[in-house]
Amino acid sequence: MGWVAEADGGSRGNPGPAAYGAALFHDGVLIADRGEAIGHATNNVAEYRGLICALELAREHAGGAPVEVRMDSKLVIEQMAGRWKIKHPDMKPLALRAQAIVRELGPVTWTWVPRAQNAHADSLVNAALDAEREGRTGPVTTLAATPEDAVTSAADEEPVQLGDEPPEPPALFTEPRDRPEAPKVGWRGTMSGDPTTVILLRHGVTALTQRKLFSGSGGVDAPLVDEGVDQARRAAEWIAERGGADAIVASPLLRTRQTADQVAGRLGLPVEIEEGFAEADFGQWDGHSFAEIMKRWPAELDAWLGSTAVPPPGGESFDAVARRVRNARERLLASHPGRTVVVVSHVTPIKLMVRDALDSDMGVIHRMELSPASITTIAWWPDGTPSLRNFSVTP
Repeated sequence: MGWVAEADGGSRGNPGPAAYGAALFHDGVLIADRGEAIGHATNNVAEYRGLICALELAREHAGGAPVEVRMDSKLVIEQMAGRWKIKHPDMKPLALRAQAIVRELGPVTWTWVPRAQNAHADSLVNAALDAEREGRTGPVTTLAATPEDAVTSAADEEPVQLGDEPPEPPALFTEPRDRPEAPKVGWRGTMSGDPTTVILLRHGVTALTQRKLFSGSGGVDAPLVDEGVDQARRAAEWIAERGGADAIVASPLLRTRQTADQVAGRLGLPVEIEEGFAEADFGQWDGHSFAEIMKRWPAELDAWLGSTAVPPPGGESFDAVARRVRNARERLLASHPGRTVVVVSHVTPIKLMVRDALDSDMGVIHRMELSPASITTIAWWPDGTPSLRNFSVTP
């Protein structure tokens, strides 16, 4: 008895139309419940969204009393209990959000139950999916004031794909669909949570930038020239006029730190250093122009342009940089959930983050032009959905 929170989530397709359900009981009496469709997602994302909702209900009603969380997802229960690692990048921000709520509650215990013992939350999942299919928006609840808002029967509907998910769930939005993808951004309610807004600022110009020479992380650590400092000041003013930020993160290279210092001085914030946002290492090509490289390394250049898995001689491949940048981004989202963060970086890392946001093939990075001291803004929602707000805006 006592306080019991039940949660469930599922998708029809995995990934597919998805929803979550959550309920809070006290001594067997239903206190609050909620179900809501969340767009196109995997079972695991929906399960975590259900857990977050259940924890929010417990925070609202249970105070500091002990709460038992029951779910039929062994993956989520074991991860939240700390017995299984959270490996998939789409799950980490959701798990961190859930853990933050847990810290506001009294003692929490984690219990896996068979699906039959999680029937109330499961019914809310089906009800929310049915409502979305019928064109009805918003959450569903059995405690609704009017019959048309209440949970409807799902007995005759196709089953939601639940059960024990594998430790390595499939990535979001990768499987082919028969119809256009439903909009994920702009129609979201407050239950989608607050996105982390990342303002990506490329550094101002250096002497190497002005001469259009390759300038990576392994060559000369060039400082900003006077023009670059002025560009950084204008970018700082642009950011300040549009609401500022909660934090500033920079690549460790001198040109990005000097650019970040201008933003920090305008916003009154410290600068954090993140190694993962450094420029690619161009190896032997650092300090050379594209024309020089064409003459001296023609075969190597062709191979590099033909495959993002090929590094420059003695350098770093774009695939390797992509992994490094993705890991840095996940650390950033985990450290600053729901906040606005300025990330001062370089051409390659910024392009790769845009590429990830658009879910494009790697070749798209060769078709982007990113101006010095330009601003690109991407928001990442707690369920991993990105939103590209602007690209290469020059203040």
